[in-house]
Amino acid sequence: MNRPMSPAAAAAILIGLMLPGAAAAHIVKGEAVGFFSGFLHPISGWDHIIAMVAVGIWGAQLGRPAIWVLPVTFPLIMAFGGFLGLIGLNLPGSEIAIALSGLCLGAAVAFEWRPPLFAAAVLVGLFGLFHGYAHGHELPPGQNALLYSLGFVLATGLLHATGISIGLVHRWKPGQLALRAAGVAISCGGAFFLWTAVA
Repeated sequence: MNRPMSPAAAAAILIGLMLPGAAAAHIVKGEAVGFFSGFLHPISGWDHIIAMVAVGIWGAQLGRPAIWVLPVTFPLIMAFGGFLGLIGLNLPGSEIAIALSGLCLGAAVAFEWRPPLFAAAVLVGLFGLFHGYAHGHELPPGQNALLYSLGFVLATGLLHATGISIGLVHRWKPGQLALRAAGVAISCGGAFFLWTAVA
């Protein structure tokens, strides 16, 4: 003899049938993909990685307030550069500027260059503009531009945070030497990317 279904069981089945449809109703095609595409873009190329990590290391070498001014300036200006790329504005020489960013920022770390904070922020912001332009210019078709932009800004912030974490060894003499060696390596990487960009 079949027992009638209890109200609780019926409610559970009904809710279970409704959940997939409710969840799908909140997913707009391209949104999640757009965010992850943007997030992966800065970490998919060593030319971006070395420059963004170098910003964090250099800020840590310079100490306060540069340790937070530089990693904030870069993504702010980068977001504006991303907007320029998204609207299709032509910014010539972006690949060369990105390669130069690795070369110059690596040299700043290697020599532990201590310019006025404003000059350091302008330099970092200038490079951030070109990195952002490259990200925005390469927005995949059909993806959400805002979420794509949020993705690459977040990834950039994490790369800066990685550089800051590495740069904290600056408080010890062996750490200072290690950071300078890392700066040389970054600068060499930038020189390689510059060579490939102009070749």
